Amino acid sequence: MNVQMYDERFLTPMRRELTELGFSEWRTAGDVDANIARDHGTTVVVVNSVCGCSARMARPALRRALELSERRPAHMATVFAGQDAEATARARSYFTGYPPSSPSIALLRDGKLLWMMERWQIEGRHPDEITLDLVAAFNQYCEPTPPA
Repeated sequence: MNVQMYDERFLTPMRRELTELGFSEWRTAGDVDANIARDHGTTVVVVNSVCGCSARMARPALRRALELSERRPAHMATVFAGQDAEATARARSYFTGYPPSSPSIALLRDGKLLWMMERWQIEGRHPDEITLDLVAAFNQYCEPTPPA
């Protein structure tokens, strides 16, 4: 059973900030497992949240990093903490060695964790600083982006 803490209408704009960038929403544990098993290459998974550091720092930094990075993840997905509880718990089960954190951003390849940014690395930092960390991670771990 998926327990929801918030009125979904309130979250729609927060979800849209990522889906408009091309992120898929994983709403159930089955969505997480099916996509992790199917997706080859690098996947960025964002644990989205209603908190201010998601709105002011994490989501804007992701947008900018995707614009600036020479390399991009092959797949982009998001789960919403506090709303899609099963999906969030399942996604976090792949973040081995890290406690639950919202927001957070993980890079996985073939289901294995490569890189992790926890809330403490987001909260209180300027989005430009977070962008630089994300660009460095994308350029280190992601496949080259094919020419348009």
